[in-house]
Amino acid sequence: MDIELWWLLALPLFFALGWLAARIDIRQVVHESRALPRSYLSGLNFLLNEQPDKAIDSFIEAVRIDPQTVELHFALGSLFRRRGETDRAIRIHQVLVDREDLTEEQRLQALGELGQDFLKAGLLDRAEAVFLKLKDSRIDDVASRYLLEIYQQEKEWEKAIGIADTLPGHESVHWRREVANFHCELALRALADSRFDDVEKHVSTALSINRKCVRASLILGELRFAQCRNEEALEAWKRIEGQDPVYLSLVAQKILDAYGRLGRIEQGHLLLRAWLEHHPSLDLLDELFHWEIEKVGAQAAYELVREELRRNPTLLGLDKLLEAALLTAPAEHRGDIELVRQLIHNHTRRVARYRCDACGFKARQFYWRCPACGGWETYPPRRTEEFDLTP
Repeated sequence: MDIELWWLLALPLFFALGWLAARIDIRQVVHESRALPRSYLSGLNFLLNEQPDKAIDSFIEAVRIDPQTVELHFALGSLFRRRGETDRAIRIHQVLVDREDLTEEQRLQALGELGQDFLKAGLLDRAEAVFLKLKDSRIDDVASRYLLEIYQQEKEWEKAIGIADTLPGHESVHWRREVANFHCELALRALADSRFDDVEKHVSTALSINRKCVRASLILGELRFAQCRNEEALEAWKRIEGQDPVYLSLVAQKILDAYGRLGRIEQGHLLLRAWLEHHPSLDLLDELFHWEIEKVGAQAAYELVREELRRNPTLLGLDKLLEAALLTAPAEHRGDIELVRQLIHNHTRRVARYRCDACGFKARQFYWRCPACGGWETYPPRRTEEFDLTP
């Protein structure tokens, strides 16, 4: 009975305390809302009513009246940039940059956001100018990474190399692949202009940075081939097998051309057959298939693909087999074979693409740098079907 009486006395007290706490919270909310600039509330109203330009004007006025709302500007600018409305994001961040009463940290943040807006909008020269201002500042590391991305998009490879050298851990494995490819880009440019000494210099630098740089070996072989030093070209291309055999299909035709110059075309053919046996590749099979049809005949191409299908059954390989069968089959059977081949060919379109290891982007064309995520050598010359067959 004593316990029940205690609870009866305590309940009114609890209700009174709850009412008092609610009154205090309400007063605090009302006080804070009254303290906010009226333009801030107007801006929220415009934003909710899908009137972003009027909302921006109101928020700018709010910052002028109360600098404490600066963080609101940063949040709003980031929101517009993510939505792809870069012109509005630029306007917001430009207002912040032009203010004279910001702290140094806020000014650096505003510049960094403005640079990202320009980059997202494709205004690379203006983005570069902003990030160059941020070099040697507290956010130097962030500015350098954005500058590196800008220089890669602009194909300013010398500047990209210079920026990469300033990044933390640039000598680690993480940056070797990128910098080696920058030198390969310069080597290709020099090769197109027949500046062979520059090609040699950049290829040597690329290989010294990353000894497994397949692209450097490929370009070195092209240089030697252009200089009619065919044995040395073959030596450079054969080195790819030890670097990464996935890329052997890229030099298959070049190997045959070099051996053809030397009058030893059969030796080149045997080398590619050995590569295909030890390093199965649909692209390598395709190169050999067309060579067999052109140089030996459809029956030899048919036997080549049939043998490869027994080792590595693939739909793309079957498509090649049916193509060769069409050329060797009696006329009365060709209609049926063509029908089956067309069905297989239509199905293989979705598995005949290349795929980025990093982001999964797919395309029919091979790239040294993934167009989607920007990764270097993340886009190997392997068809989607080969990925699916790999354990």
